[in-house]
Amino acid sequence: MARIIRNRERKEDYLKIIFGTLLMALSANLFYTPANMVPGGFTGLAIILQETTRRFTGTPVPVWLWNIVLNVPLILIAIKIRGWKFMRRTLLASLLFSLWMFVLPEYGLAEQDPLLTAVIGGALMGAGLGYVFLGKATTGGTDTLAALIQRAFPYLTAARIMPILDGLIILLSVWIFGFRISMYAIITVVLCGRIADKMISGSKNAFLAYIISEKHDDIAQTILQEMDRGVTMLPATGVYTNQARPVLLCAVSTRQAVTLRDIVSEIDPKAFFVLTDASEIRGEGFQAYSKEEF
Repeated sequence: MARIIRNRERKEDYLKIIFGTLLMALSANLFYTPANMVPGGFTGLAIILQETTRRFTGTPVPVWLWNIVLNVPLILIAIKIRGWKFMRRTLLASLLFSLWMFVLPEYGLAEQDPLLTAVIGGALMGAGLGYVFLGKATTGGTDTLAALIQRAFPYLTAARIMPILDGLIILLSVWIFGFRISMYAIITVVLCGRIADKMISGSKNAFLAYIISEKHDDIAQTILQEMDRGVTMLPATGVYTNQARPVLLCAVSTRQAVTLRDIVSEIDPKAFFVLTDASEIRGEGFQAYSKEEF
């Protein structure tokens, strides 16, 4: 019975990835690419490279091909470092995203209206990312690159690296497409992130996870290394068994909630896992304290 449930959940995850990458491709082909608007990430970098090849060679290399060229080698490196189990869905999502962009026609629905392009394109891209995240995957890009950079520079967090990478891509777009259209790209980046987060967590901003497992050391180390999140080990004793077994306490952001659940299920499918809403979390990696509150 448990295997049937897992198989059904796996199928649902893949359907979410397929549908999510379709929405992302519609956003890219119908809004971003025709309007030369860069939404950050590798999709934005691919749009820049397409325009660059058009200017210098007269024959633009399409966005879908650039997406493969940029993502696949990076994901293969991540697979070697993190393992096939953690990256296989990301590789699938990246390839599906490129496939959808190749199949779907490129047609500007609002290329003369940058605000409409930013809003509708951001909403579609955010919804697509949300479905991909719910399918326990990402599309690679700056998420994967930030994780690899963080391994080389442990004193930096992936959450701090990603905005820097996206910001550099948008700054590069200023040189290629001009200042005005690039400023609209900021709107789409913010809107995309907000919608993706809301799809994962509703109106919640963060979660607290309680994990009880015989493999608590393996789970804690994986969370530290793969998610760049702190873990607290609380001493506890089971009333029924009268045996000491620590409880792992971990605070995670909305995007990391699905990843955390996936890590726990991969390491110990029998683990007792509780994910509860946190109305407010402050401290490193979350909302900072304000002087006015003291």
